[in-house]
Amino acid sequence: MSHGLRARLVDVPSSRMWWGALALGLLGVGVFRAAPWLFVLCVLGAGVAGSFAAVGRRSVFGVFFDMVAVPWAAVMSVPWLYRGVGRGTGSRRVGARVWWSVAATLALLLVFVPLLVGADPVFARLVDAVVPALDTALLVQWGFVFTIAGLGVAGALYVLAGPPPAADGPSRVTGWMDLVIAGGAAAVQERGAESVAAPRIRRLSRTEWGLPMGALTVLFMVFVGTQLAVLFGGDGYVQRTADLTYAEYARSGFWELSMVSMLTLAVIAVVQRWAAQHSAGDRLWLRVGVTSVSVLTLVIVASALHRMWTYQQAYGFTVLRLLVEVFELWIGLVYLLVLASLVRLRREWVPRAAAGAALATLLVLAVVNPERLVADRNIDRWQAGKTLDSGYLGRLSTDILPALDRLPAPQRDEITKDVRAGLDRDTWQGWNLSRSSGR
Repeated sequence: MSHGLRARLVDVPSSRMWWGALALGLLGVGVFRAAPWLFVLCVLGAGVAGSFAAVGRRSVFGVFFDMVAVPWAAVMSVPWLYRGVGRGTGSRRVGARVWWSVAATLALLLVFVPLLVGADPVFARLVDAVVPALDTALLVQWGFVFTIAGLGVAGALYVLAGPPPAADGPSRVTGWMDLVIAGGAAAVQERGAESVAAPRIRRLSRTEWGLPMGALTVLFMVFVGTQLAVLFGGDGYVQRTADLTYAEYARSGFWELSMVSMLTLAVIAVVQRWAAQHSAGDRLWLRVGVTSVSVLTLVIVASALHRMWTYQQAYGFTVLRLLVEVFELWIGLVYLLVLASLVRLRREWVPRAAAGAALATLLVLAVVNPERLVADRNIDRWQAGKTLDSGYLGRLSTDILPALDRLPAPQRDEITKDVRAGLDRDTWQGWNLSRSSGR
């Protein structure tokens, strides 16, 4: 806190004390009166009284500004507070950076933990057993109250640090921009004649990027551990822990795990872009951190693919399900490229290589003939005693006709009729081998 701000807080005129007492009295109404509308009005009135207390004498901006000075300054004070924290040196500045890292870690956990809980019933039971029951509505309510109260205090301090000019002073005010200038006067005075240096990229220290990456590593290790327990425990373990059969368990969670793999890739990209690499120790820890998260995510990718494969075996194969499987395989390939980039810590080539891998995968998929592959797998299910969705196969293209030879004549003829329905003769510039062979 600056010397000028301390002096103003000590020399408090009686009018400010009166307005401050009135604000506290209005806030205390909620203790004695139950009418919600009355309390809302009293809170608004307390904001007005608090603004008058912070401004003190009448300012040249007029009574309207004096009434809303603190709410206005609450918004304006956010960059002021950030600059104040940024001026800290040594341990203070490092501590501020660590708090930002802690906040980022909590934000990542708030995203990844629900996704993994929704993906795996066994992991969800484990989280329920470890995490205490929390009243979400109460947390949101008190978080909102804490935020509003904190901004109100920050706004009052901002007004006290750079008070607006008094109505009877020599200052002139030409517009609303002068309000911003006057409110930031104290910050300008403290900076003095310090020159504004050119912006410089600040790298993340090991602690800053290590906290979120370490949290993800621990979280993924626990999740992968549940997958191994299910793999070796089999159907009996799943029924005891999740009240599901193994087939029901394996068919769930693909989309959540796919989201986890994609979001983790974004986190790794941010860490590789901003992590400090000045010393050999920095580079070693970066390799260790990214490798740990990448390898564990590859296991999650494998789990997602297994679930989608099991889902298709239970409910049938479709082109869309095949495509999302191929996309997840490509995500796994991107992780392998990331691991390869750690050898020399050169990541510039990874995006282009990932795009090339996607195009090569698309070409391979075309060579494999995806619609025929889907038809073959569905016929395999039918031969194993499961139902065959003839209506879905009939909506596919002539690419599936060779696979239909494995069906009895009545079913083959019905599906072939639907596939060929609406086929027109190709012009010379639109000729297609598959359609020509299927006519």
